[in-house]
Amino acid sequence: MRPIIPKSLFLLADRSPKPLYVVGGSVRDFLAGMHSSSKDWDVCSPLPADIFVDLAKSNGFTIQGVYKNTGTVKLRDTEGTEFEFSPFRSDKYVRGVHVPVEICFTEDITLDAKRRDFTCNAIYYDVKNDSYVDPLNGISAVADKRLTTVAPAEKVFGEDGLRLMRLARQAAQLGFTPDADCLRGAAQNASLIADISPERIFAELSAILSSDQKYGIPDGPYKGLKILEQTGVLSHLLPELTLGKGMLQRPDFHKYDVLEHSLRAVCYAPPEIRLAALLHDVGKPFCMERDGNGFQHPEEGAQIAKTILKRLKAPKRETEKIVSLVSLHMYDFNCETKETKLRRFFVKHYPLLPDLLKLKQADFSACTDDLSLAPTCRKWNVLLETMERERAPMTLKQLAVNGKDLLSLNVPPERISEILQTLLLFAAVHPTKNKKERLLKLAQSQLRIVTTP
Repeated sequence: MRPIIPKSLFLLADRSPKPLYVVGGSVRDFLAGMHSSSKDWDVCSPLPADIFVDLAKSNGFTIQGVYKNTGTVKLRDTEGTEFEFSPFRSDKYVRGVHVPVEICFTEDITLDAKRRDFTCNAIYYDVKNDSYVDPLNGISAVADKRLTTVAPAEKVFGEDGLRLMRLARQAAQLGFTPDADCLRGAAQNASLIADISPERIFAELSAILSSDQKYGIPDGPYKGLKILEQTGVLSHLLPELTLGKGMLQRPDFHKYDVLEHSLRAVCYAPPEIRLAALLHDVGKPFCMERDGNGFQHPEEGAQIAKTILKRLKAPKRETEKIVSLVSLHMYDFNCETKETKLRRFFVKHYPLLPDLLKLKQADFSACTDDLSLAPTCRKWNVLLETMERERAPMTLKQLAVNGKDLLSLNVPPERISEILQTLLLFAAVHPTKNKKERLLKLAQSQLRIVTTP
């Protein structure tokens, strides 16, 4: 690892009275041949935190935070590289409590290794001696691309419910496969996910859905979601979604049940809409139970998705976008919507159109693993290209009149927005009439229609 270690860390290790180790993701990733632009520099040592702080300060590091309970020190070198230091320790947990209830500092590297989650994350690189210390055989786990817990899996997952999400995320990001004991232990403790804050769960779920972006593992998001399903964690996180497991769909349209179709839609979706893809059919199980069919699943699904995202404390803007996408994902499914109506639809939902097209394509491909262009997308793309050639206005900025023009006609200020929208929809259908004089006459006509008794 010597070529990638920051020089400041070599200097610190050389002057340290006890060995200084890099541990965790940076060591694992280096051994696995996975190099990313961002480095997670976790440093540890038998040194007590106060002695390490004095050492770091005397060598030009800036101390950003010291957490006395765990001995954790956050610091930065003169180049701006950030590190997190922890003294060797052993943690004691109580089932269902996310943080350690007892911490004992130690000089035993094996005890420190056993407080971690997976053996591949418990490999230590001795900075000064340029060598590895591998107390739990983590190097072989990296070579095998295997996730094995540092202690019996039932104990490891029973200590911290967040590890249930970390298991799925690391498998997704790294392409590693959990061993049987790991999966069994996670399944036995799946209910502990309820002890984790919604914000942490949402962050981990988001990381799973974008996991292929870290090291280029192409099936990462699907693999991570399947691990959540296999261990039963998904049923605790998204029970509305997992109701679709075993729920068959029309065989002439679908190869998979509702849940599997939703998971596969994530495979075919770009990162920015994967959560929408995961939830796009979340209304189907509800509608099938209530109505015996899924006709209203987009509308019902939008409300269910809103409830889920509120529960996960997702950002408001992302929630609004996903809810809209879920509600609209079946629009013009049969390609029977008339052109004039579709033009107005494009204008009303213009900012959402790129993502809606991506979701429609992902939905189509996930039905039978068909990578060809979805019929609705083909139809919409042709019409959008036509409207672009015609210079049909899609936004108010492209309209030939504006609010000031309407004020000159003595249009009441409170009605300006409404009339502009009416003119925009008209011009989108009749782009050759997007002329100032023509639109002002239409505005006057609209005003008379509304104000005349």
